[in-house]
Amino acid sequence: MYTIGSEQGDFFQESIIFTKGDDFFTSEGERAMKRFTKWAEREFGMGERVIATLLAGVVFILLIPFLIIKGSAAIDSWLHISRFDFGLINLVVGGAMTLVGWLFAMWSIVDQLTRGRGTPLPVMATQILLVTGPFAYCRNPMGFGTIVLYYGLAIWTGSWSAIALVTSFAAVLIAYLKYIEEKELEARFGQSYMEFKETTPFIIPSMPKK
Repeated sequence: MYTIGSEQGDFFQESIIFTKGDDFFTSEGERAMKRFTKWAEREFGMGERVIATLLAGVVFILLIPFLIIKGSAAIDSWLHISRFDFGLINLVVGGAMTLVGWLFAMWSIVDQLTRGRGTPLPVMATQILLVTGPFAYCRNPMGFGTIVLYYGLAIWTGSWSAIALVTSFAAVLIAYLKYIEEKELEARFGQSYMEFKETTPFIIPSMPKK
């Protein structure tokens, strides 16, 4: 039998647990920010940057698309999900999105390697704040390009499971960009990045403001 006093005690105890949980995530986030900021202090040579970017490309350009295509096929077979097949439309729309996404992502990667003197990887972050080129259209052009590329593949295959997998990937990537990468950029570049945020969209490109 519960009494009012015991219910209040349970409530306060749960409140303390949740508070400690929030403190845990906050402290973990602060540690991550310090780690990223420390990594960003070092500038790597062009050769090191190119090698690291090529290795990352194996994951994002080859491995993840392979997993999306093969994984969606397995899920469709397991759950007996029919594919949407509009013939040439799948090929044209999917192919166009894949090409546009790849070009946009490559543009931003080259910009980070050359003008930014860094890479898309947090362990080899850019040394300057990029606000022109692809970054004039949105703050995360590589993320935009990657997501569009993967959706293009999903449409090309005509798989609802592939679309679900890409959507899940996009949600995780956007959360990382919003709550981790942007915080690190704010810490490094301060007011310059805050002004960049005010004038440039997060991930959906738009024409630069004059």
